Amino acid sequence: MADKKDKKDSQVYKFYKIDGNSVIRLKRDCPRCGKGVFMAVHKDRLTCGKCGFTEFNKKKI
Repeated sequence: MADKKDKKDSQVYKFYKIDGNSVIRLKRDCPRCGKGVFMAVHKDRLTCGKCGFTEFNKKKI
């Protein structure tokens, strides 16, 4: 039987910042999936890894 690989720890704590008594989200939530599902930040877009929702950034002129 194949050996099971160790699961990597979740690193969701990197998506939040604590400022005094308040918590700030650093990444945007997906509008389709709701709270708790963060969108990945790319060079020209934001993408949800769960449902595939994509928002493109506006071009700067």
